[in-house]
Amino acid sequence: MAELFQFELVSPERQLLSDQVTEVVVPGAEGEFGVLKDHAPFISTILPGILKVRRDANSWDEYFVRGGFADVAGGGLTVLAEQAVPVGEISREQLDQAIQDAEEDVADAKDDETKQKAEMTLAQLKDVVEALKKV
Repeated sequence: MAELFQFELVSPERQLLSDQVTEVVVPGAEGEFGVLKDHAPFISTILPGILKVRRDANSWDEYFVRGGFADVAGGGLTVLAEQAVPVGEISREQLDQAIQDAEEDVADAKDDETKQKAEMTLAQLKDVVEALKKV
């Protein structure tokens, strides 16, 4: 039987998960990485993508995450994400509307900084669409 460790998934809005789990796969800045009990400590930024959590041998829970970082320490793993949503709660209509809004923000930007921020948001939303296609 796989050993359990403490996992916390937190976004600015709420704590999504605080539980004993067997494995977590994180979309890290240097690529996906898996964490099991007693993993070596380290910190990584996270990219937009699907974070997978295995609570038991047969099932995975999936969350879309964007921005933030993962902290692997002696006590387990904590992911602090700018945005974290259970995959089952993401509707295609909401996503399409957010992309349309972001495209309008890019078009309406009055200065370079505003345009860059809007383009980054748009790119991240398109990453969500790509990540969900793989689920």
